[in-house]
Amino acid sequence: MSDIQQRVIITGGPGAGKSAIIEGLIAQKYDCLPESGRAIIQDQVRIGGSALPWLDKQAFAEMMLCWEIRSWHLANNNNGLSFFDRGLPDIAGYLQLCEIAVPKHLDRAIRIFEYQKTVFIAPPWKEIYVQDVERKQTFEDSVMTYHAMVSIYEQYNYKLIEIPCLSVDERVNFILSNMSQ
Repeated sequence: MSDIQQRVIITGGPGAGKSAIIEGLIAQKYDCLPESGRAIIQDQVRIGGSALPWLDKQAFAEMMLCWEIRSWHLANNNNGLSFFDRGLPDIAGYLQLCEIAVPKHLDRAIRIFEYQKTVFIAPPWKEIYVQDVERKQTFEDSVMTYHAMVSIYEQYNYKLIEIPCLSVDERVNFILSNMSQ
């Protein structure tokens, strides 16, 4: 299995159940790399930093870029599949959603640090959507983010497979059974 085939992205808008799917994959002993955004928000709030999506969107994006490249490299230590709760293209989607130009270095990073070309995308799911301390977006924001992710992943020639709105175990099984695509 090539390095690219080992790196599998799960994306979608906020509150669509990605993190629960990642937890389900971890329970089945798969290597998983957490989402950068939530951790960066938690750390920035803790230290009084300004790289937050509601204070400095570009600084937040740069922090996510560093995190995602590091996560990409961490997958080198794994002999099997590595599942990513979002990937580098998500940062470009975020910036486009914020109407901020995607910097050349981010575009280049997305083209250099590739993932498996099949990406699993969780659609907006109103019944499970909740806001919290780090997730300030509305459900409508989640829908717009989903569409931004579809657009950006297609722009970078990834094939999207939509994850059905089922139980976590069924979603995990769906992803694993569709890995060959």
